[in-house]
Formats: sequence, C-alpha cells, structure tokens
Amino acid sequence: MNGASREALAAARERLDALTDSTSVNAGSLADELAAVTALLHREVSLRRVLTDPAQAAEAKAELAQRLLGTQVSGPAADLVAGMVRSRWSQSRDLVDALEVLADTADLTAAQQAGKLDDVEDELFRFGRIVSGSTELRAALTDRKATTSAKGALLRSLLGGRAQSTTERLVTRLVTAPRGRSLESGLESLSKLAADRRDRMVAIVTSAVPLSEPQKQRLGAALAKLYGRKMHLNLDVDPEVLGGIRVQVGDEVINGSLADRIEDASRRLAG
Repeated sequence: MNGASREALAAARERLDALTDSTSVNAGSLADELAAVTALLHREVSLRRVLTDPAQAAEAKAELAQRLLGTQVSGPAADLVAGMVRSRWSQSRDLVDALEVLADTADLTAAQQAGKLDDVEDELFRFGRIVSGSTELRAALTDRKATTSAKGALLRSLLGGRAQSTTERLVTRLVTAPRGRSLESGLESLSKLAADRRDRMVAIVTSAVPLSEPQKQRLGAALAKLYGRKMHLNLDVDPEVLGGIRVQVGDEVINGSLADRIEDASRRLAG
C-alpha cells in the first residue's frame, strides 16, 4: 500500500490494538468478524467502491457501514470498520486488504494473549516448508477446481490436533480465500505479521546440522545487534549447506560458515 492507504492502515492497526488491549473484547471472535467483512467487501465490489469513494462524506460512509454491519457483527467490529471507511484509501481494494491484515492480526493477538504466539510462528514456518517440499500438496491446496470444503477437510487432516487452533484458522483462511495471493506469499506475510506482534524481525536460518542451544542464542543476539531489533529464528536443516549456514533476513542473504559468522558477530558485539 502507498500514500493514503498506508496511513489509513496504520491508524486502523492502532485502533485494533486499543480494542484488543481491552479484556472485554475477544480477539479471536473479532478476527472472525473482520474476516467475514473482508469476504463481503471482496465479493461486493460496488459496495466497496461506495465505502471508499473520496467524493462521499466520511461520516455518511461510516453511517452506511454501521447500518449494514450493525446487526451482523459486534459493536467493536462495526465501529472499527466504520472508522476505516472514514479514512481515505488510494484504491478500493486496499480497504479489503487492510481488513484482511486486521483479521489476521487479531487472530495472532489472541494467540499472543494465550502465550501461544511462538508456537504459531514456528508452525507457520514449518507448514510453509512442507508445502514447498511437496508439489502434490501444493497442487491440492491451490487447485481452483477443488471446493472450499474439500480444501478445509484436507487442512483439518494435516493440522487438526497437530497445530495451534490459530495456525489452523490462519492457514485455512489463506487457502480457502486466497484473494489472488500465492500460497507462499500468503504464508510469508502471516509469518511477518506474527513477528511484528513482538516487534521482531524474522531470520530464516538454514544449517547443515541442527544448531545447539548456545549457538542459537549467540546467533540470535548477534543478529539482533546487527539489525537493531528483536529477532525470531526460523530454523531449517539442509545437509547440502555442507557444514555452513545461510541466514536470510528480508531480502538480505548472509552466507558463510557457522564458526566464521559467530566469530564475526562476536567481534561486532565486542566493538
């Protein structure tokens, strides 16, 4: 998102944080309601355009949103959407994308409140690795001819009882309502949102053998120092790395032997 839409999303995320900080608001239920509104506005293009029309008065659009949603979702959800349509959006689709981000963020907030956010982060990463390693599974999950119920059943067989309920909900929404996103990019976005809940960056660490706990701690501390933010390590093992390590943080890739990288990081920390 650019310009007005980016500012509108930032304001909406602040309002969401304020809502979910309240013990009277169930973040998981709010996520379901925001996901339902996302589906509605994705489907009803004309309504979406009316709610984002810059020529219409902001308060009139907010009142329309309240009338349409007031009996369908809770007061906090309706108020949040009404606040969003008061804002200016660069294009109508951005409103739907923002609602989707808020729905996912609310689910991740619920996991954080339950002390399960770390598990969800790890499960999203592992599920992404499983998908990337199985062309058959990816084909089944992205098959446009397959019904939503069939994809949901497949995901329940894969994740049900094996992953956090938040992980299953997030992945199921992504698979059954991709809205033009690829499965890989959607999972990556979810991982970044999960990291943002703790103001952390995500480092994908691939090594030839599993790292020891001291190595993980030293690497995490070194990367946090280098990037100036808390760092969540997604760990993967690939024997083809041949005794070395590969670290990816965003678009930046660091290659080198584990010993060299830790030694270099230690020097940076000492300096």
